[in-house]
Amino acid sequence: QVQLLESGGGLVQAGGSLRLSCAASGRTFSGYTMGWFRQAPGKEREFVSYIDWSGGSTRYADSVKGRFTISRDSAKSTVYLQMDSLKPEDAAIYYCAVYQGGFYYSPTNYRYWGQGTQVTVSS
Repeated sequence: QVQLLESGGGLVQAGGSLRLSCAASGRTFSGYTMGWFRQAPGKEREFVSYIDWSGGSTRYADSVKGRFTISRDSAKSTVYLQMDSLKPEDAAIYYCAVYQGGFYYSPTNYRYWGQGTQVTVSS
């Protein structure tokens, strides 16, 4: 069993930055590939970014490419999502989860979801 705890969300003006953290506890973190997803009110949960167990492979949704950066610190069992140049359309609850295999952009291929952290972007 793995427990994930997201933090770092908040209210920011458009063009601003936030750094989200996802702290893992429980089983060994270093071997896990991790993903970030987000869900806005009335919308489906959508893929944001992914980082493999080594940190050597990352992927991003087209909507955040060039603005968001995913990273991990295995010594701290934490995955980060640096979000720059935020837009109002980035507002959502952001979740991290452990990748299980299959299509990396599908939330059905992840488990051990955290409770999420709210990101609000004012225009």
